[in-house]
Amino acid sequence: MRRLLTSEGTAATATITPQGAPNRRNTELALLVFAVLLPLFAYADTGLAMDGRVPAGMLEYGLGMGLFALLAHLSVRRFAPFADPLMLPIAALLNGLGLVFIWRLDRARQLAHNYPGAQNQLIWSGLGIALFIGVMALLKDHRLLQRYTYIAGLTALVLLAVPAFMPGRASDFGAKIWIHIGGFSIQPGEFVKIILPVFFSGYLMVKRDALALASRRFLGLYLPRGRDLGPIIAVWVLSLMILVFETDLGTSLLFFGIFVIMLYVATERTSWIVFGLAMAGAGFWVVASTEPHVQSRITAWLHPLTAAPDGGGVGQLGQALFSFGAGGTLGTGLGQGHSWLIGFAAKSDFILGTVGEELGLAGLMAIFVLYALLFERGLRTALAARDPFGKLLAVGLSGAFALQVFIVAGGVTGTIPLTGMTMPFMAQGGSSVITNWALVAILLKISDVARRPAPAPAAAPGPGSGEPTQVLTSS
Repeated sequence: MRRLLTSEGTAATATITPQGAPNRRNTELALLVFAVLLPLFAYADTGLAMDGRVPAGMLEYGLGMGLFALLAHLSVRRFAPFADPLMLPIAALLNGLGLVFIWRLDRARQLAHNYPGAQNQLIWSGLGIALFIGVMALLKDHRLLQRYTYIAGLTALVLLAVPAFMPGRASDFGAKIWIHIGGFSIQPGEFVKIILPVFFSGYLMVKRDALALASRRFLGLYLPRGRDLGPIIAVWVLSLMILVFETDLGTSLLFFGIFVIMLYVATERTSWIVFGLAMAGAGFWVVASTEPHVQSRITAWLHPLTAAPDGGGVGQLGQALFSFGAGGTLGTGLGQGHSWLIGFAAKSDFILGTVGEELGLAGLMAIFVLYALLFERGLRTALAARDPFGKLLAVGLSGAFALQVFIVAGGVTGTIPLTGMTMPFMAQGGSSVITNWALVAILLKISDVARRPAPAPAAAPGPGSGEPTQVLTSS
């Protein structure tokens, strides 16, 4: 509190509040150095454990990751100087550690259908950084996205529907979630997790007052009006259609979960959460009773240690549980595990099995803490955002990221049925790593606007200008 004294001797008091947050780019740069060095040391440790020598490509790997991180940092320093200082280092650290574990599995010659994935993942990471820089440079203000609310909704529907009409492959294992063009494949559902929050944010900005109205109270819950149930029923039906026609449990859960989270944040009605969970449970039960692919996933989840029908031992989930058990608290050490026994998905959704075995429970919890920190910074950005659209968009993007982590980690640890989604930043997958870098870029742009200092007040007129002079003194 300070006292304002005028030249006539009158006094008034006013509260002076901090204007925005300081620029934390140097902090971000220091954290990025750590985020590059830690995977580099892990890379060297893995090579020493497996071959008894430092990997030959260690210098190239370090320079490549360092260059990617530096370019991303310079783009943030130039286009979003007041953005959150933790998001970029956390994303870089997760991406770097993922490359190390993929390279470690590349060296496992016992892995069936093995092919070098680390080099491809490094290229995809570079493309992801390029998209990150493009978003930082081209998206001047996140509020511009509100203009494309219904275009985003239409684009999301098209991307979700296209895989259902594409011919499937045996390598897809029953789920029609990829678009194959020659030797190239893309997973549209990864891009939808960015586009859908844009649509939902714009839609709920307009409809949130109507959706927040309640017609009656039942068992302590405010029930929404019947005519306002239309949106959630439409999204519920669409998620069921995805599950039925594409047998994609992960995308349908992610899609429906994003909408329910954003609906609750926009309306502050707990009843929407209850309705959402009830409808999700009912829809899952109906599809699980009729769809063989979903039934097989549930059976593998309920009986993970049952021998596979081909006589090849227990299934992937059982092998993943054995990996976690073998790792114990501190792990077997980088490069000294046997997680290649998990099989073909060891580099994608089951990469957490390698983390749990070679880094142990402690290392796995450290990875989860990094994901939780990234989610928390996204929610902090939502709280700091000054516009409702930015708040909803930050919640939607952060919620999509957290839901995907939960869905993948829950499936690998046996908490929920497997879905086939990829672990953000860590697992092998070009669509996933590119999309997640774009997601972080949008969150940083929202954070920059939220943390940017307010314009300084106009200077008081000096003596002789005909106006009273104001002097700040401590009270």
